[in-house]
Amino acid sequence: MPPKIGYLLPTRERIMGGEPETGSLLALAERAEANGFDSVWVGDSLTARPRHEPFTLLAAVAARTRRVEMGTAVLLPALRNPVILAHSVATLDRISEGRFILGVGVATDVPSIRAEFEAAGVPFEKRAGRMMEGLRLCRALWSGEPVDWNGRWKLESATIGPTPHRPGGPPIWLGGKVPATIERVGKYYDGWFPNAYQPPEFAEKLAEIRTIARESGRDADAIDAATYLTLATDNDTARAERRLDDYLAQYYGERPASMRKRQICYAGPAAGAAAWLKSFADAGATHLVLRFAGDHERNMDAVAGMRQELGW
Repeated sequence: MPPKIGYLLPTRERIMGGEPETGSLLALAERAEANGFDSVWVGDSLTARPRHEPFTLLAAVAARTRRVEMGTAVLLPALRNPVILAHSVATLDRISEGRFILGVGVATDVPSIRAEFEAAGVPFEKRAGRMMEGLRLCRALWSGEPVDWNGRWKLESATIGPTPHRPGGPPIWLGGKVPATIERVGKYYDGWFPNAYQPPEFAEKLAEIRTIARESGRDADAIDAATYLTLATDNDTARAERRLDDYLAQYYGERPASMRKRQICYAGPAAGAAAWLKSFADAGATHLVLRFAGDHERNMDAVAGMRQELGW
C-alpha cells in the first residue's frame, strides 16, 4: 500500500514574517486537500518558536475541509495539564469527526525549550514521565468512565464531555529517536514520528519497534510509521540548496549544516525528490509529512505530480 502524504502548514514561518493572519493558512489547508494530500499538520511552541496555537487552528482546518486527516507535528504534552489536554483533544476530534492524530514529543534539551517550560510553570526535569503519565490520564478520561487518579494529578470520579469521536480517543504518535522512544512506541503508542533517520536507519529502528510491540503482545503491524521531511524543490539544484540553507538558518537560528545532520532534508529537482520519497516508503514508512522551504503552492503541485509518477 502506498504511503499517505501530509503537509505541514507554515505557522512558524508566517509569524516570523510578520503575517499572523490565518486566512492564507486555511487556504493552504484547503489547497492541500484539493491536491490530494492525505493530511494537514501544524507545529507547537509557546515561546521557543512562537506560532499559532495548534488546537485552535486545527479546529478551523477541520471546519474548512472534509477528507484530510490533521495532526500536531509535534505537540509537547508535558506543557499542558492533561485534563485540559484531554478535553481539548476530545473536542477537536469531535469537530473533525475522527480525523485528528495527536503527534507528541518529549522536548529537546536546548535553552529555548527549557525557558519555554519555565514560562509555562512546568518543571523541565522528568518531562518524559510527566508526558507519559499525562497521556495515560488522557486515555482514561477519553473512555467516558469515571476516573480516579492519584499521581502528579488528583482526580476523584472525574469525567469529561464530550468524549472523542473515536472510541478511546485519537491515535497517539511519538516523535524522537533515542532508545527510550523506540521502546515507548513499541510498548504503548499508535505510531512513530521521527525526523532524523535516512531510510536504512529508519527501516532498522522500525523493525526494533515492531519486535518490541510483538513481545508486548501488541499488533506490531498496526503501528503507523511516519516521518517528517523538509523539501526544497527546484530544477536548479544549487538554487534549491541555497533556498534550503537560508530557510534552515532563518527558522532555527543555527548553521544549516548542523541542522541537516539532525533533520532529514532534500534539495533538488522534483524527479530526485520522487525517488527520495519512494526510498522512505520502501523502508516501511506509512505516512510522509512534508515541510516545504517556501513556495508552498508550487511544491504542492510538484508533489501531486510525483504521486502520479509513482502511482501513489
